[in-house]
Amino acid sequence: MAKVEIYYWTACPYCTKARGLLDSKNVKYEAHNLDDDEPTRQALASRTDGRISMPQIFIDDKHIGGCDDLFDLEDAGKLDALLA
Repeated sequence: MAKVEIYYWTACPYCTKARGLLDSKNVKYEAHNLDDDEPTRQALASRTDGRISMPQIFIDDKHIGGCDDLFDLEDAGKLDALLA
């Protein structure tokens, strides 16, 4: 199983949607809540080519992107292969 990380905000609907997709696939993931943690959010930018919107998702330490990027992979039929 792939190592999956998701950085999120509690009140972010896109974060909830992305986590919901992962949950529906029974994916175990490391969830990093960045509520009120601006220093970590800014540090995360070095792993995301400057992107600081939430969520930010990594699979096997490769930056996947945000919620739309995750769903694009799912819609293209590529997500399951990355998660295997």
